[in-house]
Amino acid sequence: MKSDFIKVKEKLKNQITFGSYQMNDKLPTETELMADFNVSRYAVRKALTELQNEHFIYKVQGSGMYVEEWNKKWNLNTESKTIGLICTHIADYIFPKVISQIDAVIGTENYSLLLANTHNDPEKERLSLIKMLDSQVAGLIIEPSESAKPNRNLDIYQQITKKNIPLLFINAKYPELDAPGILNDDTEAEKKMVSYLLEMGHRKILGIFQVDDRQGVHRMSGFMQAYQEMSIDLSDSNIIMYSSHDPFGVVSKKIDFYLNSDAYPTAIACYNDELAIEVLAKLKGQGLSIPQDISLVGFDNFDSSAYLSPGLTTMNYQRTRVGQEAGEGILSLLKGQEVKTIVHHPKLQLRNSVRKIN
Repeated sequence: MKSDFIKVKEKLKNQITFGSYQMNDKLPTETELMADFNVSRYAVRKALTELQNEHFIYKVQGSGMYVEEWNKKWNLNTESKTIGLICTHIADYIFPKVISQIDAVIGTENYSLLLANTHNDPEKERLSLIKMLDSQVAGLIIEPSESAKPNRNLDIYQQITKKNIPLLFINAKYPELDAPGILNDDTEAEKKMVSYLLEMGHRKILGIFQVDDRQGVHRMSGFMQAYQEMSIDLSDSNIIMYSSHDPFGVVSKKIDFYLNSDAYPTAIACYNDELAIEVLAKLKGQGLSIPQDISLVGFDNFDSSAYLSPGLTTMNYQRTRVGQEAGEGILSLLKGQEVKTIVHHPKLQLRNSVRKIN
């Protein structure tokens, strides 16, 4: 179990770094903190002493403790040979190949990576940003967390911009920021995918999209645009929206609703291949055949997609190229060169998971 002083210290540190207290705000008195945390005066004083030593707070004799300018050491460090890389996931799916390519490119100029994994959680992103900025990394490559929602870490990004610390986004960008990014045209790509399904005779298509990321919102928009541009009634289709933090069981129950109704789909378009693989297993577990009973498509062209039974029709996300361009982009920014946003246009990868219907 954590000791009392550590609980007090961590809580106050979080309140400071997450903006509950602003610079030069006065903290509660020792007596008030003792009551708030139900701890001894010793625990409160030790917590405050450590926060003072770490330059989060300062003492005014006879007045109390105040919040220090704890981010003042965040400066451009041209001597650093470390680049911070913050991803939503670093150990699975498409990310390892992107990361390895970034590492290979920056390694040619003797830079190394400091990695952080947010699990698409803005709070974890904030803590990772603070850690990397405290370490004075040379620059940052970031895949935003919950990019479709308001940016809860905008204050930190504004400091990054103010201090001219090189910043590059991958897969999505926060619209409030002018930093370059390596992106996909997700709207157009999904429109191509759904247009293909419509050309194959499908009308009752069920789209499943993760909507706390901009990629998912854009793909959902592309889904609808395909119907509109082909002048096909959109009312026969249906859409399931889910959060990246929802377990598959939540999505599965929503799929069951349509499988057990008059809105039974002839095809399912998944947000990505990772989801499509789970949906494929679910459908097979219910005795359905792909594509004879229902067609299925994904997005990203994940390595295992070609080896499924049947092979998954998907959109090709160029992991190697994205990683190379991100590595080259951050190196250019570190040299003071202009870097423009690159937008990829994924191509349709046809396999055997879709059948033509009348």
